[in-house]
Order: sequence, then C-alpha cells, then structure tokens
Amino acid sequence: MTEQQSLFPQDPKEHTPSEDAVNPRAPLAERMRPRRLDEIAGQSHLLAPEAQFRKMIACGHVPSLLLWGPPGVGKTTLVRAIGRETGRRVYEVNAVATKVSELRELLQRSREAARRGTPPILFIDELYHLNKQQQNVLLPSVERGEAVLIGATVENPYFEINRTLLSRLVVFAMEPLESADLVELLERALDDGERGLGGLELTVEEGVPERIAALAAGDARQALVLLEAAATSVAASGGRLLGMETVDSVAPRAFQHYDRAGDEHYQVASAFIKSIRGSDPDAAVYWLARMLAAGEDARFVARRLIISAAEDVGLADPQALGVAVAAAEGAEHVGLPEARILLAEAAVYLAAAPKSNSAYMAVNRAQQALEAGDIQPVPTHLRPRMEGYVYPHDDPRHWVPQRYLNEPRRFYYPGGLGAEAAMEQRLRRFWRRFRGDTEGTDREG
Repeated sequence: MTEQQSLFPQDPKEHTPSEDAVNPRAPLAERMRPRRLDEIAGQSHLLAPEAQFRKMIACGHVPSLLLWGPPGVGKTTLVRAIGRETGRRVYEVNAVATKVSELRELLQRSREAARRGTPPILFIDELYHLNKQQQNVLLPSVERGEAVLIGATVENPYFEINRTLLSRLVVFAMEPLESADLVELLERALDDGERGLGGLELTVEEGVPERIAALAAGDARQALVLLEAAATSVAASGGRLLGMETVDSVAPRAFQHYDRAGDEHYQVASAFIKSIRGSDPDAAVYWLARMLAAGEDARFVARRLIISAAEDVGLADPQALGVAVAAAEGAEHVGLPEARILLAEAAVYLAAAPKSNSAYMAVNRAQQALEAGDIQPVPTHLRPRMEGYVYPHDDPRHWVPQRYLNEPRRFYYPGGLGAEAAMEQRLRRFWRRFRGDTEGTDREG
C-alpha cells in the first residue's frame, strides 16, 4: 500500500518538484502519463468542456464513483488528475494485494484527514478483486463521507461488485481510445525530450503512428509500449529511422482485449449472435474470427450457433438447426484451426437464412401461462390405456378433429418467411384458432 499526495497539493499554485520528477528508468507509458485533465486523450463523453463529469470536477465536487473500462484507457490517470485538479490527497491501493487490516488502517487515516479538511480520495484499482468482507469494510466511511472512494474495474460492476457498495457509487464507463487519440499520444511521446523519446532524434516514417494505433486497438498503454520497443530497437542498432518494418517486427499481430472469463468474452459473443440475428454474415464472420483468434473454445462458439439456429432462424428454415449441429459435431472431429471453416459455414448460413423466433416465443408463452396458474389436467382420452383416443394416421388426411388440451390455448404464432409460411397454411386448414377468427378457447374441429 502506498500513499500518494495529490499531484497538486492543497494550494494548486504550490508546485511540488518531487512529484513531477521523471524517473528515466520508468516505462514510457508511465513517464508520459498525463498530469492534468486537459492532457488526457479521448473520453470526450466525460472530459469535454460541456460534459457533466468535467463540470462536476471543475467545481470541486468529487462523489464516490467507479470507473469501468478496459485496460489502457486512462482510469488511473484520470483519478490522479482529479486529485491534482481538486487539491485532494490520494491514497492508492491495488485490490489484488491489499488486506482487510490495511483497508481499516487506510480508512482511519482518511477519517483523520477529513477532520482536518477536504476528504481525501481512496483509489482502489481492480476493485472487483476485493471479497465481500473487504467491500463491506468500506461502507461506513463511504456512507459518512469520510473518504471519497474511487474504484477502477475492467469487469462488469453490476456482476462483480457487492450491491450494497455499488448502490453508494456512481458508475462511469470509459471507452477504448480512438485511433486519432492514440496518434496524438504517440506523437507527443516522440516530440517530448524530457519524458518521452525526443532525445533519440528519430525520423519517423509516414504512417507509423497510425500503424501503432491500429495495433494497440484502443489501449494507450499498449500503444506506448509498442512505440518504446520499436524506438529503442532502432536506437540500439545505431539507426535513426523508425519505419513500418520495425514496428511490425515488434508487434506482428494486433493487440486484443479478450478474457475468456471476462466482459470482453460476453460482449464479443453477444455481437456475434446479434449479427447472425440481424442477417449480417460479414459481421458474424468477423466476430467469429475475433473469438477464435483470441483462443476462444470452439465448442463454446458451436453451442452458440446451435442456440441461434433454433431461437433466431427457427422454423423459417428448419434445416438451419441441422447445419449448426453438424458444424458442432464436425468441429469436435477435426479441431482447430480447420474447425474455423465449419463454424464459419454455419455462421454464414444462419446469418443469410430467413428468420423466425416463433418457436422461442411459443415456449415462453406456454411457460408464462403455467407460471400464471394455467395448470390443465391431461384430457382423459390422451391418457395411457384410456378409451376415446383417435389415431390420426387412420384418417386419409393423417389428421382428425380432436382435443389435445381441455381448453385450447394459442401460444404459437407462425412467421411469414421461408418454410414457416407453408406450415401456417397447413395449420389454418386444421385449426380455427390459426385462421385469425379467435385466439383462445374456441372449440376445435
């Protein structure tokens, strides 16, 4: 646990040289960390002059809050800049390494500091790693305003943070940086002779910052790591030209934020299924490739395809379910990387197929009826070894007018696309409730 003074002390005009000293051995990303809100790239929804978050900080009001976003988007940087802008002391800990006793000690120091003046900021990085007991320790001090708690998390706080603590925090989402924002940071680092790489006096080939920005995929830290690796590689060999070839040699593949147990896993999987549902095969194949490139289990992808085939394509193309199941079984046999071809074929087929969720909605309506108390006994003639049942195949139509519920119900409403249109016409010939003249308790026949 470390105590960090606000990067500006209580009087912003009293600059503290030791707090601004640059450690030349620190990584470039740390040396170039923005110190003021105006230096932070991106996050315009929070930091633009007209943004409510920016106005709140400008007037000195800092509520207990939670910053939620992927790595490298500036969560820690933003907290430290808030400390500077508001003249507050910042206590900073990482949830992975802290203990309950350390939290209690820190909260005691916060209470003492609050009695002397402005409540300090208690910044807990990776807040979701605190267990329930540790999170509960924070509640009284946050409730009484003895410390301003700012947490940072890469995981969905609505799943990972104790509800009692979350109810006391304002959640602000932070987004991956745009390419233009990353290019701005990279060019700033190349020009800065004190904290950055300006002292190397490199000539930068056109397009290099943009290439690094693309490889970093919205992560400012990763962008600066790649820049430092490429620049020091050139300098170490006595060169002066930072070119595209050097950049690609240190980063042959784009950096991906993807945790198979984390938020990105569910976000990409959601995008994959919604692209299929929305009949966009290009997007579906992109998200499929994204998952597989990040090491996703092919069986997970196959399960999602099977569900989508039944839920989203459904009876508009009953063959879709067979295609998805065949792809899943084939993927088990051949394994990756070849399994990607089978999964892609199924994804494209499902995306291009006509869509119907009628079966999905029908079973939902039936479940809702049961939950509402619509519990019907099995009609007598349908029970085993009871008289009265008529065998439909004995009729030339292979159908007879016969009750299958004591009181008819309407749960299934056919869609009008693909094979389901013909199914609807067939059902209209058999059952009055499919002819649109009634929806519930008509007598069949």
